[in-house]
Amino acid sequence: MTDTTSGFGTGFETLAGARSSTTEGGVGTSPERPDGVLKVTGDFAYASDLWRDDMLWGVTLRSPHPHARIRGIDLTEALTLPGVFAVLTHEDVPGRKTYGLEHQDQPVLAIDTVRYQGEPVALVAADHPEVARRAAARIAVDYELLEPVTDAVAALAPESPQVHAAGNLVRHVKVRRGDRTVRGEVVVSGDYEVGMQDQAFLGPESGLAVPDGLGGVDLLVATQWLHVDQRQVCSALGLRPDQVRLQLAGVGGAFGGREDLSMHVHGCLLALHTGKPVKMVYNREESFFGHVHRHPARMHYEYGADRDGRLVHATVTIHLDGGAYASSTPAVVGNAGTMGLGPYEIPNVEVDCFGAYTNNPPCGAMRGFGSVQAAFAIEAVMDRLADAVGLDPVEIRVRNGFHEGSVAPTGQVVDSAAPVAELMQRLQAMPLPPGGAELDLRRLPGGVSNTTHGEGVRRGVGYAVAYKNVGFSEGFDDYSTARVRLFAAGGVPMVTVHTAAAEVGQGLVTVEQQIARTELGVDVVVLAAKDTQVGSAGSSSASRQTYVTGGAVKAACESVRRLTLTMAATRLGRDVDDLRLEHGDVVDRTGGTVVALADLLGDAAVEDTVEWRHRTTYPIDPETGQGDAHVQYAFAAHRAVVDVDVELGLVKVVELACTQDVGKAVNPQAVVGQIQGGSTQGLGLALMEEIQVVDGKVTNPSFTDYLIPTILDVPPMPIEVLEYADPHAPYGVRGVGEAPTISSGPAVLAAVRAATGIDVRRVPVRPEDLTGTR
Repeated sequence: MTDTTSGFGTGFETLAGARSSTTEGGVGTSPERPDGVLKVTGDFAYASDLWRDDMLWGVTLRSPHPHARIRGIDLTEALTLPGVFAVLTHEDVPGRKTYGLEHQDQPVLAIDTVRYQGEPVALVAADHPEVARRAAARIAVDYELLEPVTDAVAALAPESPQVHAAGNLVRHVKVRRGDRTVRGEVVVSGDYEVGMQDQAFLGPESGLAVPDGLGGVDLLVATQWLHVDQRQVCSALGLRPDQVRLQLAGVGGAFGGREDLSMHVHGCLLALHTGKPVKMVYNREESFFGHVHRHPARMHYEYGADRDGRLVHATVTIHLDGGAYASSTPAVVGNAGTMGLGPYEIPNVEVDCFGAYTNNPPCGAMRGFGSVQAAFAIEAVMDRLADAVGLDPVEIRVRNGFHEGSVAPTGQVVDSAAPVAELMQRLQAMPLPPGGAELDLRRLPGGVSNTTHGEGVRRGVGYAVAYKNVGFSEGFDDYSTARVRLFAAGGVPMVTVHTAAAEVGQGLVTVEQQIARTELGVDVVVLAAKDTQVGSAGSSSASRQTYVTGGAVKAACESVRRLTLTMAATRLGRDVDDLRLEHGDVVDRTGGTVVALADLLGDAAVEDTVEWRHRTTYPIDPETGQGDAHVQYAFAAHRAVVDVDVELGLVKVVELACTQDVGKAVNPQAVVGQIQGGSTQGLGLALMEEIQVVDGKVTNPSFTDYLIPTILDVPPMPIEVLEYADPHAPYGVRGVGEAPTISSGPAVLAAVRAATGIDVRRVPVRPEDLTGTR
């Protein structure tokens, strides 16, 4: 996709505990993905490929209005259509009628009010998808239209209409530190805005619900968090966890958009009502209404520094539009509030971050949630401050950046590597791409359409750095469960790893195999199906799975290794401390084989299940925001080079270089891939990606009108990966996936400002923003 180079800095040595970081196919290598060939050849089974010969098709009727009262629903015409097996409303929900990740405020099916365009109102099951769609169109809903609340700032005013009876405030995070009366000698400020971004995963929401004939149901579904889905489905169905079994189906991308329920309860309701398997697959337009999006943000930032450019104070107000239901808004507000000042030492801070209910589409988790929005304002203000004090953009960040021992605005000490200065200096040292006349006009902005020969094109370079918390914060019981079984089959030692951690494309399945190979010295590692028959692994979000599920797999393998070596020591009369597992054998300190592992095991198996937690985090003080809220931070920086046609307002990203500290590259090739993908999503938000919402209605629910970067938009990405181990983490790892999404977009915007001289304060930037034609 790109001309990409990568380099790995020396960093600290990998922490003790691994048998070897260079084991073939083990930690530190880049083995072939177990699902890789199937995916690139088109043979991988995604959730939308699920099939049962006797299945029905489910369809959802959704509200066309952002806010309305339901006065009545007439199902008669739908029920009389041949081929229809069921038509259901909220009255058919047997258990709790609302659900939610943090607040159970979202109806399974609308009860008496719809609060956003696309809210589910009724369900249909039929023997053909077209019959189901026709039946849904025949359902007559009598709506009384209500005025929608569409402005997140105005929604918090006392006179605003209430989206929910308890009010429009989802959460308010306050951070107070130092003396708020102190002001720097040099002060800059600005108002910034970020539009609504979609996760734009390619695999639409889909799943298959199969009744078991005993009142329970099996659900195969594309998701990010099997156990929290199970909890919500059980609540809505009024069933026990043993009656609702979930299994992960093939996932075609997620990025936070699959943390919330979509068709889960709906499919199960239809399956239990009809006694038949029911498949539901959203089309692309419905997918835009069927999942949450990235919160739009409006932000006011003021930073003050002394004459040398050292930060003295910051005053920040952030408003996030949560849409109609809470979803992950409390966590997003927590992230934006506690990390909304960037990776910079600022002694005197005052931050207020608000999340509001509106009648816009619900917003929740998306890669880098909370930190992405804030970073656009933070980095823009830092560039303005650099200009005001006469420093270049790299030096202002080096001078103020976190380092190990820095104190965050929440009072938390950064107790592992925080190489902000090194990341920036390495970026600055990278060669810039060649400039000057371009022989190939297609490389210029608008050149493919022959709109320019370069006469209005200006080049700009911009920098940005960001940090992101890894894992769940603020005292959340963040853990993962792994079951590991060591056995022999046909004289070959093998390992089975069973976790419920969702593989959403990030490569966790490869990492689980690598850890097992490293810890147990066995080449053949089989992954059990991802399901709820093993304990929870938490969500595949917050850059946490390699850390937390990797930690669980490592701990379970260590237990199995200990049990196996104890067995060998007992049988052979050896000291257990003299033995280890390597290349399918039990070996001694010299590396000599003591016994083949397959011979030792025979028909026996060694198995253990471990529930593993990272170190404890704590809630922040509600009045000051002080507290050790986060388990770990990941750091990334970007340098963007752009060409801008200042006459047409077109932007071409020429290069997007990145430096990032990953602690330990468990899989170096996958690390580079994650950085490429995250950088591309940040570029997309900076230049083109936005769900257009007018009066609560989405006007561009398609990939024709919602633009995402293509191969023509993605530039070369020189990447340098540093490995400064976190002493608190397995193998010293840090989360990888989110940090590059945070710093890439602000770097692109900085480069656009440098090229045009225009103080762009809203993303995505539009052509009219750069030409004065608005």
